[in-house]
Amino acid sequence: MKRIYKFLLPLSIMAMSSTLSAKSMTHKVKKGDSLYVIAHKHHTTVENLRKLNHLGKHDVLKVGKVLVIARDNKKITTRHTVTSSNTYKIKKGDNLIAIAKKHHTTVSKLRELNHLSKHSILKVGKSLVLPSNNIHYATRSSSEKLSKVLKRKKSKLAFNDIVFKNSHTYNTKAKKMIAIAKTKLGRRYIWGASGSNAFDCSGLTSYVCKLNGINIPRRAIAQSKVGKYVSRRDLKPGDLIFFDTSKHRRGYVNHVGIYIGNGKFIHASSAKHKVITTSLDKPFYAQRFKWARRVAL
Repeated sequence: MKRIYKFLLPLSIMAMSSTLSAKSMTHKVKKGDSLYVIAHKHHTTVENLRKLNHLGKHDVLKVGKVLVIARDNKKITTRHTVTSSNTYKIKKGDNLIAIAKKHHTTVSKLRELNHLSKHSILKVGKSLVLPSNNIHYATRSSSEKLSKVLKRKKSKLAFNDIVFKNSHTYNTKAKKMIAIAKTKLGRRYIWGASGSNAFDCSGLTSYVCKLNGINIPRRAIAQSKVGKYVSRRDLKPGDLIFFDTSKHRRGYVNHVGIYIGNGKFIHASSAKHKVITTSLDKPFYAQRFKWARRVAL
């Protein structure tokens, strides 16, 4: 009997230790880790990780921190085995809106997967995690929409229906931006102002965008880094246009206006002390034009 007991005792201890380890799986955070990547690796969900480790949506993962993956194997799900991830390497001129649109996902999803705040700046060369399942879903959805368009009875297929499905939304926002900006013509220029009666250049653009549900940074140099990059030859009404108006043209953005078409733009001019319309062909601005950004997407 004693021999049997001695034989069973080690087995019971091993069984207990394996049970304990099964109840507490952990992961040590490494450089480049994100909750989405960790959840995918361990076949669990971001929500489970946040709940188990008392993490808020905006908490930053610190390298070396040990995360609890699951307290019970039953809590582990295979939800993320379906949503495998791709990555996208950031290029010059990229922004979250353009990347999200290109990969058929949302800006909020990209921010969540990559722990980015609203004011985070995208660095060229950095890789972003993308949810690949959204690509298949969006492609299928687009195919279904195209099929419906093709099956319309006694109607002609418009080229814009296929290629420019978001053009209506863009045109509407752009027109509203210009309409609001025109109502501010003649209002005083005051440095640092962004109210309804006085503006500086970036105060006017941020004010107009905000009224159209478009959130952009307050300063001109920061505004020049958001939205889709646009060259002068590709300008469309509603685009924000940026200049270097410094005396010695130091190469940085310090002025912004709203392009309204026909080679003209509206801006809050410090020289004229008010909001005015100016020709983009005017030598002073033509020589100092840097680039444009399309934020009404």
